[in-house]
Amino acid sequence: MLQDPYPLFPVFAFLGFILALVPLPWHLQAWNSGTCAYMIWVSLSCLVEFVNSVVWHGNVNNWAPVWCDISTKFLIGASVGIPASALCITRRLYNISRVRTVSTTRQDKRREVIIDLCIAIGIPVLVMVLHYIVQGHRFDILEDVGCYPSIYNTLPAYFCVFMWPVVLGCVSFVYSALTLRAFYKRRLQFNELMSSHTSLNTSRYLRLMLLAGIDMLCTIPVGIYSMYIANVGVPLEPYISWSNVHYGFSYVGLIPSIEWATDPSFRTSVELTRWLFPSCALLFFALFGFAGEARKNYSAAFFKVASLFGHKQSTAASSTGFYGLSKATPRGAASVGSLPVYVPRSAPLEKRRLESFELSIAGSDFDLEKSDFSIPSPSSSLPAYENEHSLPTGTPRAF
Repeated sequence: MLQDPYPLFPVFAFLGFILALVPLPWHLQAWNSGTCAYMIWVSLSCLVEFVNSVVWHGNVNNWAPVWCDISTKFLIGASVGIPASALCITRRLYNISRVRTVSTTRQDKRREVIIDLCIAIGIPVLVMVLHYIVQGHRFDILEDVGCYPSIYNTLPAYFCVFMWPVVLGCVSFVYSALTLRAFYKRRLQFNELMSSHTSLNTSRYLRLMLLAGIDMLCTIPVGIYSMYIANVGVPLEPYISWSNVHYGFSYVGLIPSIEWATDPSFRTSVELTRWLFPSCALLFFALFGFAGEARKNYSAAFFKVASLFGHKQSTAASSTGFYGLSKATPRGAASVGSLPVYVPRSAPLEKRRLESFELSIAGSDFDLEKSDFSIPSPSSSLPAYENEHSLPTGTPRAF
């Protein structure tokens, strides 16, 4: 039997909680709502897993039933919220790839934020509510893992809970494919721009392609595999009635590690889903935490803290505000790291579209790297539940 990855897992979970939040301040400043939602879902999920792995290491005592009620519902939402946030990012990437006129009006930004919030928060909240329809009992506690959601393995569970990560991954796949197609069709235009604008280079162009490619390759396959491994060997039960599903609802399953860890498929499901959260956080930070914009923000934050101890900045350093935002940014200039809002144009001619693209890039000082996008997380699906007092199956923790 494999050994419990303690304290390795809680260390990585806590690092994921911290590192995923590092870029949050300047993304909030830039109205990057989809990226912010992604970071918050991943970071809080890492925090929940960190607490669970520490508190329930080596025991199955029901120390904090209210915490388990809240955390299990949150993990249900996170399994949908992360792919939903990735969908917001690929949707914005697709809008950029269509080379539409940049609009910086507050109304357009507000509309885009509302759409992103409806997708990244509204859908997960809806799934949390629908989960109660197929919630067989209160929750389970797995030794060395912690609080674990319960789902009665019946047909409505697939429509209420299981299908959402895969469905969102499919929609995101379409956006990613359209993004790759749009960039490929306009590659000559981008080559011309990269040769004449220092803010556009091959490295940043490839980073955008990498985002779409990772989403296409990871989201759907991981989501389908997670659903399969979580429900393998568990019979599909008929949904007889509401009272039948919720009979003995207050029951809490206490599962020692010697019981759940000896089931290979169940152990694989548990470890896969909980390790996805810190993996996504660390991969996100590796791709975007060392970019040029991030380094400028780290430098600005360092000088801000150093000034409290009497260290004075140089003139060049002091010209940049906290989080790397210029203290004297022109009114018409785009915010650092902001994702521009795109609106349809009426010009029918290809020549006018190209001119509009070049003017919008020059006028807003648009920088592909400064329009940070987060990476998609691998989908995961929630566990099936065989009966009220049997071993639960794996839960979808991350997208």
